[in-house]
Amino acid sequence: MAALTVLALAVVAFFAYQANAAPDRPGAGGKPDPTPVEEIVPDKPSETDGAEDENPALPPESGDGVRVVYSLSAQRLWLVAEAPDGLGEEVLHTYPAHRSTVDPEPGAYQVTSRSEAIPGSDGVPIQHVVVFHTDADGIVFGFSAAVDGSLPDPSAQARTGGIRQSPEDSPQLWEFAEVGTQVVVVP
Repeated sequence: MAALTVLALAVVAFFAYQANAAPDRPGAGGKPDPTPVEEIVPDKPSETDGAEDENPALPPESGDGVRVVYSLSAQRLWLVAEAPDGLGEEVLHTYPAHRSTVDPEPGAYQVTSRSEAIPGSDGVPIQHVVVFHTDADGIVFGFSAAVDGSLPDPSAQARTGGIRQSPEDSPQLWEFAEVGTQVVVVP
């Protein structure tokens, strides 16, 4: 398992080097123009509990403490922090996410690496990459945003574990999820 992690980190580092060295990339030094990161402000609580709710409730049995929760069925992320009064927790932000061709198994993981900008496994330049798991088949699971705002093709032949966010939402996760932050995947 350690060898797979080292291999995955080496691949990410290689792609990061290639992305930074590419002369045709926008921005200085081959990097895309950075998306400004704004302070994370808690979302307003929802008054309804419907499926089309803009801020649905945190899934039950999704862990505790500071964490990122990813629901496979809802295709949604929640950024959860301790409440300011130290009693309980609060959802700082929730938003839709878009799966790739392979889903991670439900369970608890930790952020293992982050990259500001690299080419995605589907060849699309991505930013705000937060990796949390590499499975036994070598599929790397992580959250990212395509620089051009495109979404993954879940019917593609390539087996990839990239979970895409919008470029507007990705700075929130980037600011929140440092290496070691818990990621809980629920069904």
